[in-house]
Order: sequence, then structure tokens, then C-alpha cells
Amino acid sequence: MSDPASSPRRVLGFWPALALVVGNLIGSGIYLLPATLAPLGANAMIGWGVTILGAMALAFVFARLAAKLPCAGGPYAFADAAFGPAVGFAVAWSYWILIWAGNGAVAIAVVSALSVPFPALASGAPAFMTALALIWGLVAVNIRGVALAGRIQLVTALLKLAPLAAIVLVALWLLLRDGGAAIAVNPPVPLGPSAVAGAVALTFWGFLGVESATVPADKVKDAARVVPLVTLLGTALAGAVYVLVAGAIALMMPADVIAASPSPLAAFLGRSWGNGALIIVAIFAAISALGTLNGFILLQGEMPWAMARGGVFPAWFGKENRHGTPARAHLVSGVLVTLVMALNYTGSTGALFAEIATISLAAGMLAYFVSALAALKLLRDDRAASFAAALAAGFVLWMIYGLGLRANLWGLGLLALGLPVFLWVRRGRITPATAA
Repeated sequence: MSDPASSPRRVLGFWPALALVVGNLIGSGIYLLPATLAPLGANAMIGWGVTILGAMALAFVFARLAAKLPCAGGPYAFADAAFGPAVGFAVAWSYWILIWAGNGAVAIAVVSALSVPFPALASGAPAFMTALALIWGLVAVNIRGVALAGRIQLVTALLKLAPLAAIVLVALWLLLRDGGAAIAVNPPVPLGPSAVAGAVALTFWGFLGVESATVPADKVKDAARVVPLVTLLGTALAGAVYVLVAGAIALMMPADVIAASPSPLAAFLGRSWGNGALIIVAIFAAISALGTLNGFILLQGEMPWAMARGGVFPAWFGKENRHGTPARAHLVSGVLVTLVMALNYTGSTGALFAEIATISLAAGMLAYFVSALAALKLLRDDRAASFAAALAAGFVLWMIYGLGLRANLWGLGLLALGLPVFLWVRRGRITPATAA
């Protein structure tokens, strides 16, 4: 009998898997968050610290669970193993919704960044068609094979780190050259729990995707070792990048300038590189968001496939093409993203971005909270994992409270939409997919 770990299906090695985690965590948020966080002063950096602590606790939970259950589905697989198919379905359904709905916003972020060097993409039909071309191009890539998607993810992950490394290097050079004169003088902002909580609610958006490597775990070589490792390393690397970049901007630019800037990173680099920095940063921001879009499009096909194979989703979604990819699941998810895009371009872009951000967070919290509870049950003899799971569960509950009633009601409403599907499958009207 062949070793499952060496199966031809397992085409993602260490570096593509790490790129999946890093690429999904570091998207367009780092380009926008400094301006949003600027009015919070030192509370923002404390918020980053709290968020990284919570994210690392979640990463540790997912790492331990993935070592125990290195199978497809990530949060769904863990919830199903711990609490049964009903809870597993609820987690997977809400997680799937947050992925394909959020991908509409990520596609818009790519086009918005490209509109700086190409103003014709600022709005209207050119923007809409470009976004759709990006989405369906990456859907085609993921249908063609996970290995190709992994290579694209690795390239975009390396490219997206370039301007962020430049920020840190320029900041270090300015500090060495000018010393204390390089530090901006900003009015003090009072420290307070509510301000820190507000910062955490914003900064955690940058850590959605900490579980990314656990979802296609059946396609990762030596998954029991690699998936936990890249989950922890990827989250730590993203946290370090966020703190260094956000800290450099906050330390060396006036807060009012940061808050008023549409591109704080470009404004910072412009001090040394001139006005051309805006176009350079915009291109890299587009690459960064494109890598994130590729990674989450991979997940939006893998999740319904895993649900179908687990018997909680129509078996039709569990079929694979000759490349071993869930083409049907990718096509349906692509259609849903297209609908999100169509709705966006008939309404207010900014308003939809805000809605998607809060609703995506609310939906994602269920997967994170249940995964923490699953670790408490499945890893009860692992003291370190139990401590991390308790810490993660408390952090997620705080996040749920901070999101407010409206976002959480939206999350519950979207969850309720999946109830008829679950009941239909479980009553035997269709047969779960086989493992053949």
C-alpha cells in the first residue's frame, strides 16, 4: 500500500504552503491600516501586540490540530471530528461564505491599486471587467492544478514583501542618518481599553487566513509536519512584518498626515524616492492583493469539496477533474464571487467594503471559536495546546463582542441560509460523495 504522505495529490511542498499562509495574511490591509489606526496613537501598537498574541494562539491551536488530523477541510474537519456533522457544517458553511464574499472585495482592491498607474480602471465597465478577468483567470489556474496555484502564490508572496522590506530599511537608514530628528512629534493620545479594543478589531482583519494551510492539507506533502510548521511560521512572519511596517510609519510620520493620506506607505517612501513612489507602491499593492486573491480562491474551491466528501454538502461538489482539483466547486464559487462583484458595481464601493469587512470577520469568528473548542476536546492531554485554545477562545469571544450586534446578526442570518442544504443532505435525498 502506498504511503498517503507521498500521494500524487500532495503537490504543495514547504515553500508553497508557507506562501499560502503568508500570502493570505498579508494582503491589501497593511497598505490601508496605518491611516485608519493613526488617530489611536500608541493604542494602535498595543492593539497590534494583543492581536498578534491572539493570532499566535490561534495558529498554535491550528498547528496542533493539523498535526493530529492532517486532512482536508481545516476548521470544518476539526469541528466535525470534535462535535459531529451539524457543527462541522455550520463552521464550513460560514467559512465558505466569508471566503467567496471576501474575494469580491479583494478583487476590487487589486483593481483599485491598478487604477493609480492606469486611471481608466478607476470605475465603471473597465474596472468591473478587469476584476472579473482576474477572478476567472485565477479560478482557471486553480482548476488547472494546485501545483500551479502554489507556484503563483510563492512568486506573489515574495514580490509583496519587497516594498514592505523597503519601508523597514528606509526607516532604519533615516534613524541612523538623522537620529532622533527622524522621529515625528505627535500629540499624545490617552491610553484606554476601549481604544485598544478598537485597534484590535481593525488589526485582526490582517490575520484572517491564519488557518489557510489546514484547508488543503490533503494536498500538502508530509502534511502532519509541514502544515503545523508553516501555520506557525507564516503567522509569526506576518506579525513581524505588520509591527515593523506599522511601527515605522507611526514613529516617523505625523499622525495627521498618515490619517489624511490615501497611501501612507507611498507617502513614507516618497520622502526618499520622490513622487514616483506612489505608482511603485500601487503596483506592489496590486500584486499583494492578487496573491491574496489567488490563495483564497484556492480555499473557496477546497472547502465545499471537503464538505461534500464529509457528507454534509451535495455530492456533486465532491467530484474532481483529471487534474485532481474540485473544478465544480471552483466554478460555483466563481459564479458567486461574480454576483458579489455585480452588486458592488451597482452600488457604493466604499460602503460594500465596510460591510464585507465586518460580516467576514463575524463569519470567521465562528470557525475560530469552534476550532478552539475542538482543540480543548481533542487535545485535552496536551497542556500547551489546551492553554493556547483557552486563550484563543477568550480572544475570539472578545472579538465577537467588539464586532457589535449588527455584524453578528448578519453572520447568524447567513448561517441560517445553509440550514435547508444541511437538512436536505442529511435526510438522504442525495448521496454523500465517495472517497473513490
